[in-house]
Amino acid sequence: MKQQPLISVITPAYNSERFIGETITSVLQQTYTNWEMIIVDDCSTDNTREIVGEYTNSDPRIKLFVLEENSGSAVARNKAMDEAAGQYIAFLDSDDCWLPKKLEKQLQFMQEKDIAFSYTTYVRILEDGTRTNAISNTPESVNYDDLMKRCVIGCLTVMLDMDKIGNMRMVNIRTRQDYVFWLHITKKGFLAYGLPEVLAEYRLVDNSISSNKWKAAKRNWYVFREIEKQSLPKSIWYFAHYIVRSVRDLIKWRTKR
Repeated sequence: MKQQPLISVITPAYNSERFIGETITSVLQQTYTNWEMIIVDDCSTDNTREIVGEYTNSDPRIKLFVLEENSGSAVARNKAMDEAAGQYIAFLDSDDCWLPKKLEKQLQFMQEKDIAFSYTTYVRILEDGTRTNAISNTPESVNYDDLMKRCVIGCLTVMLDMDKIGNMRMVNIRTRQDYVFWLHITKKGFLAYGLPEVLAEYRLVDNSISSNKWKAAKRNWYVFREIEKQSLPKSIWYFAHYIVRSVRDLIKWRTKR
């Protein structure tokens, strides 16, 4: 690889003691080594900080910041982005994992295509790490209108070239802030390009904030009306697409689980 740019890995953490070690290990095992991992702890009440501290003591590429009050993933990710020194940023939540060649392959993909925004295929795993047969759909590219109908982008797979994207940050909402971020980037005219290879593992945690489908539907409606300021007819149009595709996905996930 001709260039070796720094990639900043953005990881918010809250009460992540069960999985944070596996998450960090998956970054340590990357074949691409010019990275920094910025972990922002959102006032955990368990042993998350102590576990992360063991890694920061042994590898200076891993950095820990602690918020003064519990503020949510958007604030934590924005803090990490403020501290990031890399040209590229990649998102990885504290219960998910990457495959070893994730950064290497995705960076090469972005450099060869000279693109600002990419994502990859991911596979769903159970809490104990067992792989399912549920693999995400990865269109060649998606734009703003595509994402309004259905978000096919897994946050754990995204890499951005910040030199191209510019100084953008996530909206401070408690949930769906990553989805809104993708919308705002594509609204500026950037396409999100898919790398159709499984390079990440998304962990299914029963009590996670994204596990309740009804709440997820309400959050999407909120995004359409309150964040994106779509008209009622347009919001209904997008919401109908979201519901139909969500039902299809749910059937597919349950069939392959």
